[in-house]
Amino acid sequence: MKKKAIILGACTLLLCGCGKTIPTLSNGEEAVVTFENGDKISVNDLYKEIKDNYALQTLLQMIDKKILEAEFPDEVKSKRETAESTVKAMEENYGKDSFLQMIQNYYGYQSVEAYEEAYYISSMQNLAILEYGKNQVTEKEIKKYYDESVFGDIQVNHILITADTNENMSSEEKTNAENKAKEQVNSIIEELKKSDNPKERFTELAKEYSKDESTKNNGGSLGFINIGTLSSAYDEIVKNANSLKDNSFSTSIITTELGYHVIFRESQKEKASLDDVTDSIRTTLGEKKLNADNTMSVTALTELRKKYGMDIVDSEIQKQYGNYITNTIASIENQSNSNS
Repeated sequence: MKKKAIILGACTLLLCGCGKTIPTLSNGEEAVVTFENGDKISVNDLYKEIKDNYALQTLLQMIDKKILEAEFPDEVKSKRETAESTVKAMEENYGKDSFLQMIQNYYGYQSVEAYEEAYYISSMQNLAILEYGKNQVTEKEIKKYYDESVFGDIQVNHILITADTNENMSSEEKTNAENKAKEQVNSIIEELKKSDNPKERFTELAKEYSKDESTKNNGGSLGFINIGTLSSAYDEIVKNANSLKDNSFSTSIITTELGYHVIFRESQKEKASLDDVTDSIRTTLGEKKLNADNTMSVTALTELRKKYGMDIVDSEIQKQYGNYITNTIASIENQSNSNS
């Protein structure tokens, strides 16, 4: 990352010249550095060094910025504003000097403005990558997901039981605490089975035992929820509720990152039409495809550059670009294979 800093510094020298008369070599080339003994480093020397070692990544940012702003003109303002507000918040959080030092040391950017520009371009690239993923989703896949995974909002109540553990406990003590919590859940389920009015009894048990302070006094009501309505921690509750009938409760322990649950399903709305949810399904499946194949992020940008007829005229940089794409994809595939 510190290579980027060298580029920025070099470019500054080339652009401003620090207000001095620029010395030239005997062959007429401008010099950017001179030495006491008469030696000089020329503009051409500097350009060749940058071109051979650092130019490609900077050039790709410049290329992608032009292409992405043409491809997504309606997103430019919002992405700019997001980059500005995000960087400003980070600067306030870390402090101006500390933030600048961090981006210089860890990311190689020599100014907050350079970092903000990179953040903006990255967010535009991510937009293009997501669009590519969405475009790989077929109508057949959308219909299958709609039939199998889309359902109406469900009115759900829950009782949350958590294990009384702490970091100082031994492994055995933690296991015992988890088992005790599970026993309490099973005990609640047995109480519901014996009741002539499970809904009323559920409300009573929620008030008495639930560890969810925000819902316990309202009978554990989560309202009408669906996948994504609350945090992902509740998705398992929604899936289990979808398998229940109205006015029925779960008869086995439901485990989430929050703890252990008993749920009561009151009612369910009709699910949205396929037309109404096609866009959201396409986004969901597109994200899944991208997560399943990380090389698609490289392919997405490569294909977009081809669409706009990008032609790197410099043969050496064109060769670097080809190697960069090939090596990046190979690296991603090797990383994926090592993790599987």
